[in-house]
Amino acid sequence: MKKLTYPLTLVSLGLALSFSSANLWAQTAANYPDKPVKVIIPFPPGGTLDKIGRMLALKVGEQLGQNFVVENRPGGNGIIGADVVAKANADGYTLLFNASTFVTAPMTMKSVPYKVQTDFTPIALVASAPLSIAVSNKLGVSDVKGLAAAAKANPGKMNFAVGSIGSAGHLCTVKLEQATGTQIAIVPYKGTGPAMTDLVGGQIEGFIDPVLGSVQFHRNGQLKVVGVTSTKRLPNLPDVATVSETIPDFQCASWYGLWGPNKLPADMVQKLNAAVNKALSGEMRDRLIADGIVPAGGSAAEFAKFQADDIAISGKIIADKKIAVE
Repeated sequence: MKKLTYPLTLVSLGLALSFSSANLWAQTAANYPDKPVKVIIPFPPGGTLDKIGRMLALKVGEQLGQNFVVENRPGGNGIIGADVVAKANADGYTLLFNASTFVTAPMTMKSVPYKVQTDFTPIALVASAPLSIAVSNKLGVSDVKGLAAAAKANPGKMNFAVGSIGSAGHLCTVKLEQATGTQIAIVPYKGTGPAMTDLVGGQIEGFIDPVLGSVQFHRNGQLKVVGVTSTKRLPNLPDVATVSETIPDFQCASWYGLWGPNKLPADMVQKLNAAVNKALSGEMRDRLIADGIVPAGGSAAEFAKFQADDIAISGKIIADKKIAVE
């Protein structure tokens, strides 16, 4: 019997430590967050992604009583910033706010240091955004029909920006090519902000991106939005026709979500998800709608399924068109 004393003592000690760790973690989750939370946005400031991310960080921070600090980490087609989150501790203090390009861009690249499906924890779908087809005033067109005619007259010579390879805007540009029987030259940028600056300056002819990024420039006469990719005209751009008024059933959209590192504890995911949903039921909801953006929300499980479905649909487009980062 004496021989059993030592192992039993170890077992008892192990159980005590397990219960102690579980209790400590429960207390940590209950007190979360007790210090500032870093929210990584893997593109430069100034674009739609950045604007929505900062709005969300402010509202979630107000609800949870702690600062949610946005940190822009651009570069590598969004990979650099996302990799910071993939390699972060799963303690809830480093999160990722990103657009749909997060799940599509890796499919266009030979090597990515993480896997979207296994190295991140989906927290919440925040919003979706119809896109605008914005063109330079130098192009001299005022609608989709005129844009298609100009593109057909200059095959492969009309330059359209993409905020990142494989983004919703990029895939929509490809879809526009297919629908109009044209050839459009793709010019990659490191985010929406720099691309929009060059479009306003006339260095490129067009840019398809979420409406929020172009609406003010359109109103100020600095560029022309010739169409929106929603099913109905938008309240913030009532004078702009939908693309489907010219090309039946033509629709595109970007979407935005919040993720944590893999193995983020379920209690923490639920707490953050609830805060996002609450944010989307108040003032932030009204501001998004006013900007032509559709608030989303829902559970983390629903977001995970939405993400998986989008990967399957977008993956087929990318494979069929052989879209790749060169």
